[in-house]
Amino acid sequence: MENHMSRRSAFSVLAGLLAAGVSACGSSEPSNSGDHGNTGMPQAAGPGGRFGAEWESHARTFMSWPAQAAIWGQYLGDVRKDIAGLAREIAEYEYVVMLAREDQRDAAQRACGSGVEVIPLAVDDLWARDTVPVFVEQAGQVVGVDLGFNGWGNKQRHDNDGPLGQKLLSRYQIPRYRAPFVAEGGALETDGEGTLLVTESSIVNDNRNPGKSRDQLEAELKQTLGIEKVIWCAGVRGEDITDAHIDCLVRYVAPGVVLLDTAFPGSPADSWSRSSEQARQVLAEATDARGRKLQVIDLPQPDPNEITGEGDEFVSSYANFYIANDAVFVPEFGDRRADDRARGILRDHLPGRDVVPVPIDEIAAGGGGIHCSTHDQPGAPIH
Repeated sequence: MENHMSRRSAFSVLAGLLAAGVSACGSSEPSNSGDHGNTGMPQAAGPGGRFGAEWESHARTFMSWPAQAAIWGQYLGDVRKDIAGLAREIAEYEYVVMLAREDQRDAAQRACGSGVEVIPLAVDDLWARDTVPVFVEQAGQVVGVDLGFNGWGNKQRHDNDGPLGQKLLSRYQIPRYRAPFVAEGGALETDGEGTLLVTESSIVNDNRNPGKSRDQLEAELKQTLGIEKVIWCAGVRGEDITDAHIDCLVRYVAPGVVLLDTAFPGSPADSWSRSSEQARQVLAEATDARGRKLQVIDLPQPDPNEITGEGDEFVSSYANFYIANDAVFVPEFGDRRADDRARGILRDHLPGRDVVPVPIDEIAAGGGGIHCSTHDQPGAPIH
C-alpha cells in the first residue's frame, strides 16, 4: 500500500536544523506572564474565566487552508478538496472563516464557495485546532488564550502558525492572554463545568514545557483556563507529531459522559490500544469537578481492512468529531457497519443535532481529523 505524504514529511530537514542548534522560526518559549503584545486591541485582565464546552453556542468556526507542497507533496490538491468539503458542510450550520495565504486566497474561495469567508492570514498547515487560540469567557467577554504554538515541540516549521494566534486575535479585536505554558487546542478537552481532560505525553513534555512538573503545569492550566479538576491520561510519547492529543482518545458529549476511542475488535495490541485501556482505568476511577463519576462509552474504530483511506499515519478515530451549532460532524471511513455504529452513538448522546458524515481520507492520512481541522469561537451565532 502506497503511503501518503503527511505533515511529518518536513521532519528530516527540520531535525537537521534542530540538531545544528538552529531554530526553525525563532524563540517559542512561553511567557511567564499575561503578555498581551503591542497589538492596539483590548487587553485581557488576566487568566481564568470559564473554558466552555464545545456543544455550547458558537459564533464561528475557524479553519486553515493547506498551504505547502513541502508538507503534503502530491496530495496537496486532494487534502484541499477534503478541507473545502468539510468547510462547506459546516457552513450549512454556522459561520466558517477560512484562513489562507494571500496568494492562495482566491483559489481557496473558489473551492469553499460563497458560504465560507476566506480571509488573508498566512498559515503553514491546516491544523486550526492547534494553531488558533482557545477561548475563555471572562467578565462577560470572550478572551483568546494564546498557547504559544511551537510546532508540536519543534517537529515542524511554524514560521506563520507560531504567531497566528496573536495576529488572528488582533484582527478580530479579541483580548489576548498569553498562557504561561505551551500546548495546543487538541490537547485540551473540557465539560464546560470545570473539568479538563488531558494526556500527560502532550503537555508534561520537555519539547513544549522544559523543566516543568505535572503539578506545576496542572496549577497553570487551572489558573489560565478557570479549571477546577484536571484528569490526566498517560497518552503516548513520540509516536505521532502531537504526542497523543486527547481529542483522538477521549471526548465529552455531556457533563459526566465521555466517549472513548477503542481499537477494532481483534486488532493486535499496540501503544495506542494500551493507551486507550490506560485511559479507561483512569476514567473509571475519576470524579469530575462536580464530584460525579464518569460514564464511559466505547467508540470503536473501523475495520482497517474495510476503510477507504491509506497510509502509515492514517487516523481512524471517530473520537475526532466536531460539535457545531445544531450538528455534529463525524468522519466517514468506508467501513459501513462501523460508520453507522459511530453515527448512532453520537446521535444517542448528542440529541437534537444532525449527525453529518464527512469523508476525510486525505486529512486522516496526514495524521488528523475533523476536530483537528476546526476551531470554534464561543458566542452568539453570526448570520
